[in-house]
Amino acid sequence: MSVVVELASSKARVTEDDLRPVLSKAGLDLSKPLLHDYSALVSGLDAAIASLPDDKAAKPYPDLAKYPRMDIHIPDDTEFGAWATKVTAKCTSPTSDLLQGRTVALKDNMAFAGVRCTNGTAMVDWVPDLDATVITRVLDAGATITGKAACENSCLEGMSGTAVTGQVHNPYAKGYSAGGSSSGSGRLVATGSVDLAFGCDQGGSIRIPASSCGIVGLKPTWGLVPYTGILSLDATIDHAGPMASNVRDCALFLEAIAGPDGWDDRQPPFGLEGDRLKFVGPVDTVTSQEHSKMLEGVKIGVLSEGFEIPGQDPNVVASVQSAIEKFKSLGATVAPVSVPLHKGAPLLWTCGLPLSGGRQSLLGDMDGRKQLYLTDRAELVGPKLTQAQFDALGPGASNMYVGYLWIQEKYGAKVQGRAMNLLKATSDGYDKALDQFDVLVMPTLPFPPPRLPEPESNEGPLNFLNRTIGLVANTCPFNNSGHPALSLPVGFVPAREDPSIKLPTAMQIVGRKYGDVECLKTAAAWEKAFDWKSL
Repeated sequence: MSVVVELASSKARVTEDDLRPVLSKAGLDLSKPLLHDYSALVSGLDAAIASLPDDKAAKPYPDLAKYPRMDIHIPDDTEFGAWATKVTAKCTSPTSDLLQGRTVALKDNMAFAGVRCTNGTAMVDWVPDLDATVITRVLDAGATITGKAACENSCLEGMSGTAVTGQVHNPYAKGYSAGGSSSGSGRLVATGSVDLAFGCDQGGSIRIPASSCGIVGLKPTWGLVPYTGILSLDATIDHAGPMASNVRDCALFLEAIAGPDGWDDRQPPFGLEGDRLKFVGPVDTVTSQEHSKMLEGVKIGVLSEGFEIPGQDPNVVASVQSAIEKFKSLGATVAPVSVPLHKGAPLLWTCGLPLSGGRQSLLGDMDGRKQLYLTDRAELVGPKLTQAQFDALGPGASNMYVGYLWIQEKYGAKVQGRAMNLLKATSDGYDKALDQFDVLVMPTLPFPPPRLPEPESNEGPLNFLNRTIGLVANTCPFNNSGHPALSLPVGFVPAREDPSIKLPTAMQIVGRKYGDVECLKTAAAWEKAFDWKSL
């Protein structure tokens, strides 16, 4: 590292006695001459750090006169766990009417100045002073924000039993999971408490609750929607996207939030503009046609491996296969396709996540990224978690932190590096299949929503996580690959614990990168022709 501070003018900010224990902790023992040199060099570094200007002038603080927020409170009635915090916010001078009259819930991992952001956990208490880019965009589009939806602990659970604000119950059966981690978002849209809700998805956290609650959820192409101002899990798999009661509203919502913001390095520097950010018009064009012609010329590939998940519920398989068969009546060509590496993709997700996820998600260390840093929250966490912070984590988050410590100690960077290298071939496999087909289809989830554990049961992480083994087998691969993936409800299936209880199931539609509109068009045509609740 080059030196930019004139060392002769730097006071001895760091003495040899200051530096020696730091080096010793790292296993280094330097000679006295070297210790003298490095104490001088580190003094220069420390002087540079001390001279850094305040970054407040660089941060995009919201105009609270233009975007006022009122009636901030924790509700007594959380609607079976769905609400974390209530607030009313509306732009005084919106720039469009795209979402005029629509109500929106924010996921509780999104920064909204002056409103607490729990991230589903009591690990830290944080009230941000910034707004996520996408929040400003929906306000500019005329929407009204009515609150923050509960999310699972640290956004690391697929079952809705870990939010610090309480369990979130399935809208079709109390005591069953609403999915996670965007659990409150799924329930609030399904019950009509809001028109639209934000979800964030690193392994399935938009699509799992969408499937569980019987709504539409789209994990957009990686980088299509800016993640600025949202708590990250791992920047390589972070996605924010729309959750809505129908496909057209999902397209409308996406049109309001998509496009570069100049902050998020997940986004391409050019190419995202014009018609590439229009989604409603193409959907309307498809659904205005006769049913038999809506998908004329569209080639749909049925991903064979998506139906070969260990422990997959046969009722889910039958429901989704029946839904896929219906595409033929809409004019589409339907044929099987194989991507053998799909089966191993969850293993790569599992091995690639702990090192980066533990650092970025739990410790707030986003080094190496060009993006807006949420430094005020990062200051609340040190280089490692305290016992109290660890104890505040849910089973999924604590499991990831222990995995992070293990991999860091035993393997270093090579495990994540190997997983990331292997992911390229998997992504290429999907691209090759999508050269032959317009979209790929498969079940969103392998089984219906599970029954929630009894509150305060303290059953331990092993038993809790065993309830959802394989849940993300068809969802997490597309977080790693970045392809758009939409969950569309296609019917009800019996709960595994009680066949008299019927719960939603869904089909996942996957498109080419930045081909989100093809997922929306395909889903909209099916939705227009068939009533999933009667199937």
